[in-house]
Amino acid sequence: MILAAAVVVAILAFRFYQGGGNGPPPVGGPAMLAGAPAASFPVKALGGAPDSLANYRGKVVLVNLWATWCPPCREEIPALETLYRQYRSQGFVVLGIDQGESAKVAGEFARKYGVTYPVLVDDGQQYGRAYAALGLPTSILVDRAGKIIKGVDGEMSLAQMREVVASAMHVK
Repeated sequence: MILAAAVVVAILAFRFYQGGGNGPPPVGGPAMLAGAPAASFPVKALGGAPDSLANYRGKVVLVNLWATWCPPCREEIPALETLYRQYRSQGFVVLGIDQGESAKVAGEFARKYGVTYPVLVDDGQQYGRAYAALGLPTSILVDRAGKIIKGVDGEMSLAQMREVVASAMHVK
């Protein structure tokens, strides 16, 4: 029942925010968090070691909340990987945070899709609640000081990601 409700919410959020958050700002959701300190929780990375957003302080981080069952999340993965490879030498990280699944499921998925950016497994969905995710995927851009720059519910294209990240990285 909970999974069915989550799927319905994800589909509705995807359809409403299909443009990557380019429409009017939503009432609630991650967009309302701009300027706030980014919440961080210790969870396990795919390798089993504890990790958290706080460990990436000093870098610009695109936190991407996702799940393997989410079609828009799967579609977004190649763009996230391209973005990570493009900007990582400049102090940028994509931090994929799987919501509510096991490390085994998330790890198999990450290997299948060739994900090289860090992936955390948030089986308690703490990040989703803290970032007011209305559905998946949800992305939160965090500056080097740990403040939220922008929150977006729904899938973004590579061009939209580059636009958001370039402004935070101060590159063109």
